[in-house]
Amino acid sequence: MRLPEPRGGVSEALVQALAGKPGTFGGASVPGSDEPWADEDLQLALWVLYELHYRGFDEVDPDWDWDPDLIRLRAGLEQRFLGGLRAVVTLPDGSDGPIPAALAALTNADAGPSMSRYLQRKATLTQFREFVVHRSLYHLKEADPHSWGIPRLDGRPKAALVEIQADEYGGGRVERMHSELFRTTMERLGLDSRYGAYVDHVSAQTLATSNLMSLFGLHRRWLPALLGHLAAFEMTSSLPNRRYGNGLRRLGGDADATRFYDEHVTADAVHEQIAAHDLCGGYVAEHPDQARDVLFGAACGLWLDAAAAEWILDRWESGHTALRSPDPLAA
Repeated sequence: MRLPEPRGGVSEALVQALAGKPGTFGGASVPGSDEPWADEDLQLALWVLYELHYRGFDEVDPDWDWDPDLIRLRAGLEQRFLGGLRAVVTLPDGSDGPIPAALAALTNADAGPSMSRYLQRKATLTQFREFVVHRSLYHLKEADPHSWGIPRLDGRPKAALVEIQADEYGGGRVERMHSELFRTTMERLGLDSRYGAYVDHVSAQTLATSNLMSLFGLHRRWLPALLGHLAAFEMTSSLPNRRYGNGLRRLGGDADATRFYDEHVTADAVHEQIAAHDLCGGYVAEHPDQARDVLFGAACGLWLDAAAAEWILDRWESGHTALRSPDPLAA
């Protein structure tokens, strides 16, 4: 994966430094946006810093991963990101009850725009392809951010997370890995299925949804938020994926193209029970003081997903592309 095109002063300084030797980053000021989830420069810089801990970039020295100056920059960006989320994300009344019921109440109250209904009934093939481009940022590494939680758990919660992740990774069969199923969907839609191929074309809001998972995953402090995020993700997945699959079939998608979505209809109906009861319920039983962090992670995930969907749908409804450049689809 190549380093992306900068979107402002911070990402430009970062990309220029990564092209050189570790230890040569001169620092950069954290953007002061009141809406950090929509700040292109902040979110791209944060995404680049996180990707150093996943697969990295071509011709970038791996010794940059834990460079003290980069970690200092990352901490500042994370502080701004979390501060913005704390200002807009609130937990509903009654969230102090049993954690599975509180998660259910949170997900049932989600009033975000329905991307799945639009794709099922109205989207053009070009719009569906744009949706897949945005989702590729996560789905080509599906489950990886949440796997950071495995070594930090024990007992019942650990077993629950491993059970979910084992399904995500295809039970050890590469052709059944969810990331591979998504790669097939991309290829059937004529898209570039290489990891990170479209980072230059997605919005800050889409970058933010990916960055949130990495933030929670890389910080032991945010383990309960990571678990809550996963639970909310699974609990709001089954029905939308049914709609995505039906929408793609309406547009002529074959069984290979829709298999990713069809697989999630069944798998996530099971995963949501494991995540709510065994994973989050088991964790909060051991750590009752961290229940609100579990719910905060869930609420942040729902809020950012809604913000990303709203941005894309607003672009479509106004007759514009939802990509920063439509050029990759022209090929």
